[in-house]
Amino acid sequence: MHIIGLTGGIAAGKSTVSRRWAEHGAVVVDADRLARDAVAPGSPGLAQVADRFGPSVIAADGSLDRPALGSIVFADPAARKDLEAITHPEVWRLAQQAFDAAEAADPDAVVVYDVPLLAEARGSRPLRFDAVVVVDAPAAQRIGRLVEHRGMPRDEAERRVAAQASDADRLALADHVVDATGTLEQTIRSADEVWARITA
Repeated sequence: MHIIGLTGGIAAGKSTVSRRWAEHGAVVVDADRLARDAVAPGSPGLAQVADRFGPSVIAADGSLDRPALGSIVFADPAARKDLEAITHPEVWRLAQQAFDAAEAADPDAVVVYDVPLLAEARGSRPLRFDAVVVVDAPAAQRIGRLVEHRGMPRDEAERRVAAQASDADRLALADHVVDATGTLEQTIRSADEVWARITA
């Protein structure tokens, strides 16, 4: 089994690349989905979040109120670190389970771990990737996409991008780079080229 770490800043085009690679046969493990599982209703992770951030981040149905939590952690770096200390270890535990299941199903599987915060969290987890791929688009372009495609206010988009690792920090981890600065078709073409190299 080969495990590929796939990362990129918010709105870089990482989901486009992971979907394309799934079409090529990759087993995609989505860290964002695991992060939701880590704070699902009734989970120890959600209880810890409520203890740290208070009842205002819990919705009426008992689930996590993500916008309420986001407004806190994207405005306060210390709060964001507290949240990451709760969620990152649990996400990594769930990821390891997914890797083990993929290997049991197919010892020759290519597993793509789609993880936005790889650069931010690399010190807190035992990474064992065969390659790291960065989907790259500059911060200004990603801010524009958040505003245009997701309807996010510009100041919120700027805050979200600034809260993540810098483009340089991410690129420093890269064994391969998917260029996502152009059209969707160009991004897919770059993704195909990188896929061919890492599976050669």
